[in-house]
Amino acid sequence: MAMVKMLSKVGSSYSLIIDKALLQVLDIEPDTPLEIKTDGKSLIVTPTAKFPTKANSAVQEAFENSMKQYGEVYKKLAE
Repeated sequence: MAMVKMLSKVGSSYSLIIDKALLQVLDIEPDTPLEIKTDGKSLIVTPTAKFPTKANSAVQEAFENSMKQYGEVYKKLAE
């Protein structure tokens, strides 16, 4: 499946919007961690395992607190 996308400006950064259909095919949800890397020519985005409950509990807690406090802002930025 190939598609052409343009970057969207978000503040002083840029984002790549991933269509819902593609997210469903890859079983990616908003809380799915994504590994982003490059081979020098391509951008490679790979879904990773969900947060382990104990190993990254501090990261998970920070993420949840951030979403509670800034979730609406993140949604507006994504638009």
